[in-house]
Amino acid sequence: MSVLICDADGELWYTRQEELNLDYISMPYSYGGEEYYYDLGKNTDFKKFYATVRAGEVPKTMALNPEEYKDILEKYFSKGEDVLYVSFSHAMSGTFNHLQTALSALKEKYPERKCTVFNTNSISLGAGIQMEYAAELKNKGASDEEILAFLQDFTHRIAMYFVVDDLMHLKRGGRLSGLAAFAGTLMSLKPILTTDENGGLGVKEKVVGKKKAMSALVNKVVADLTGTQYRVYVADADCPEDGDAIAKAIAEKRPDAQIVRQTIGPVIGSHCGPGTVGVIFVADQRPIPLKQ
Repeated sequence: MSVLICDADGELWYTRQEELNLDYISMPYSYGGEEYYYDLGKNTDFKKFYATVRAGEVPKTMALNPEEYKDILEKYFSKGEDVLYVSFSHAMSGTFNHLQTALSALKEKYPERKCTVFNTNSISLGAGIQMEYAAELKNKGASDEEILAFLQDFTHRIAMYFVVDDLMHLKRGGRLSGLAAFAGTLMSLKPILTTDENGGLGVKEKVVGKKKAMSALVNKVVADLTGTQYRVYVADADCPEDGDAIAKAIAEKRPDAQIVRQTIGPVIGSHCGPGTVGVIFVADQRPIPLKQ
């Protein structure tokens, strides 16, 4: 049986991570000339980060290098432990190329050890909810094979919808063309975004105006929530009033929902920007984006 680990791009809150006794890989970001590693909110200065971004700072995220991955994994391999790593979407970052480089190097020193990587094909709490319930199974004594079998089905049921306040943040991060961002901003377009089966970003619905976008998020949960034994996450990037309003509206229409409010961290916030709101829950199937 392997040690189960996740990464900070899944954004499980640190209290939940500690409750589950789940190891995680911190992911780097920088702003104001300083580099940080996200600690799942334990000592993160969210107000400073988002205030700096709102003032015009362009934060950056970075891939871990092979040496960092080697240091992370060797602490397990050196004790004779294998690793089961439930990761965020490989389509979102080149960091996993560095992970493979590190694993190839470690194979020479620890030929009997292995690291099995499960790609959630999602980001933020779309990945985090998969990490969370994999850890619950682990704590109940499930084997690697049982956890992977669960995830193979579960990943196709994760619904994540979010709306950004400023499309230019996605443009700067390479997630949206400059022309599309400019046109969307000019038209006050608030596309409902999601992740597809391959872990990339896609548009599920196009609406105009913030109020309609927030209402659309509520309606998605109300209509599609089926896994009521799992948590429903409502996350915001420095706009708690919007997140609270969405959570309240969902609770009124779906009192069976286990709603958890959470803040979007600086790594994900670097790409989506302040003012982003999203919902993450378990449905019958993962959303299928519109064809572009």
